[in-house]
Amino acid sequence: MATHANPEPGGRTQRTAEAANLPYRLPPPIFDVRCRLCWFVAGLLALTLASFWSLDLQWAQFLSAQALANMGRFVAEFFPPDVSPPFAQRVLVATWETLAMSAVGTALAVLLALGLALPASRLQAGERARWRAPTRLLLNALRAIPELVWAALLLICAGLGPFAGTLALAVHTAGVLGRLFAEAFENAPPGPATALRTHGVRAPLVLLYALLPQVLPQLVSYTLYRWENNIRAAAVLGVVGAGGLGQMLAYHMGLFQMQKTATILGAMLLLVALVDGLSYAVRRVLTR
Repeated sequence: MATHANPEPGGRTQRTAEAANLPYRLPPPIFDVRCRLCWFVAGLLALTLASFWSLDLQWAQFLSAQALANMGRFVAEFFPPDVSPPFAQRVLVATWETLAMSAVGTALAVLLALGLALPASRLQAGERARWRAPTRLLLNALRAIPELVWAALLLICAGLGPFAGTLALAVHTAGVLGRLFAEAFENAPPGPATALRTHGVRAPLVLLYALLPQVLPQLVSYTLYRWENNIRAAAVLGVVGAGGLGQMLAYHMGLFQMQKTATILGAMLLLVALVDGLSYAVRRVLTR
């Protein structure tokens, strides 16, 4: 006796028939829009390989026994670090100066970035935002010039010392934070702001009660991250006479006083670790 296929819904024969009725789809062409990401990644890999090929990377010489021995002798000159009380006190003062430069520079940068981020962003759909393009061009210029160049320029006006370094950090960081703040404003969910506008609430109040509460954790996270970077940048700015640990580092390394240099480097490491731990704790509080 012939057996019949299972007619019940969900049976194997029915599922096979449904699969047979599906339209047959060919794979997308190799230059289809869905393959652009693959080609982009392949282009990045090719560019990376070409970069390795174009650079004169002398790995054999770098890892030779003579090079390793020279590096070992150089590192041995750092020990023991100079922890004499007079020099330790000078390092402590320079550490505080570097911390103050980074904190004040970041605070000034936040104020300037907020002032530039608002005209650099389109806060609602259909808005003309006539100042968006020129303000973003200004932000690009501020962050494209490195802190060292800003410090060298401001040293002419402000003279040697931490004031020029603080201003250099503020100007460069304002360009970075201004762009990040503008992107945060534009990507904020528009619902609360639209609801307030439809009820006739003025733009400053919409910004204060709808937009800022949504993006404030993101703005604080960006600010803390840039503060961590400014700690390192403030130490480097001292090389051009902007004060702090960097100025001591350049001076003692120039005199080949490696034991004093080791103490300064240790202070830099402790300062960076302190700020990293503080920013991590603040982020944990904000994300609860």
